[in-house]
Amino acid sequence: MKKFTILIPVYNDWESLKKLLSGINENIKNLPNTKFKCLIVNDSSTINNSEIKIPSDINSIKIIHMNKNKGHARCNAFGIKYLSKNLDFDYVILMDGDGEDRPEELGLLVNKVLLEPDKSVVAKRVKRAEGPLFQLFYQIHKYLTLLTTGKLINFGNYSCLTKVDLEILSTKASLWSSFSGSFKKHIKKYNEINSSRGARYFGPSQMSFFKLIIHSLSIIAVFKYRVFSISIIMILFSQYLANLNNLNFLFFQIMLILFNIFVFIISFRENETELRNSDLNIRNTEEFTH
Repeated sequence: MKKFTILIPVYNDWESLKKLLSGINENIKNLPNTKFKCLIVNDSSTINNSEIKIPSDINSIKIIHMNKNKGHARCNAFGIKYLSKNLDFDYVILMDGDGEDRPEELGLLVNKVLLEPDKSVVAKRVKRAEGPLFQLFYQIHKYLTLLTTGKLINFGNYSCLTKVDLEILSTKASLWSSFSGSFKKHIKKYNEINSSRGARYFGPSQMSFFKLIIHSLSIIAVFKYRVFSISIIMILFSQYLANLNNLNFLFFQIMLILFNIFVFIISFRENETELRNSDLNIRNTEEFTH
């Protein structure tokens, strides 16, 4: 019997959480030899949660209420750190609580990880639900990350982590800022499933263009020294071409320098001390069992 814990951050969107829990229940009931629990991290919601009813095939639900709002990425980081100290599981699945991580794909994640039990599995985005303009900017983000870091990062938080990989990530300061960047940097061997980004259960997507920029720079900042090295090579090469062909690459070189400054500033979001002490932000907990 393999034990899975599903980690779900939530901020105010309790109705979406209820619908997600129902969807999880429907999609795990036919998975043999598995046991599921849910860990909900309440990011200091300003709306009180209505009564949570535990579905039949979820063994228990634990809600950790936080004192201060820290944001989605840091709730995931806290959850990973918290679970690293409470190792009553075989695998941890990270899911958004709004429906964009589709519970219909849980079977794919579980079956994939059970085929190769020592490798974590990420949900590679092959289709998104946002409008064409947002998708264009997302593609720019993805290939800018590839160009500046040499890493193609085509997955988000939706993933299934082995216990070993979770313990590795729980010690990395960059986790406080970016899960996907930290995973790509520190986890060398993993598997993928194809995943379609779902539509939010209620309301529009919370990922604005500004948040997408911060999200992109946070991922890139995990590789800041590699970015700096690649940028130096690009500046030197552009200067060589300028001298050789009497061309002017000054604007390009200035933009590269500014880009590195922005990446360096964003890298201050990484904070090992806050990650290590994140459990001090716990206000109280609730647990629901059958």
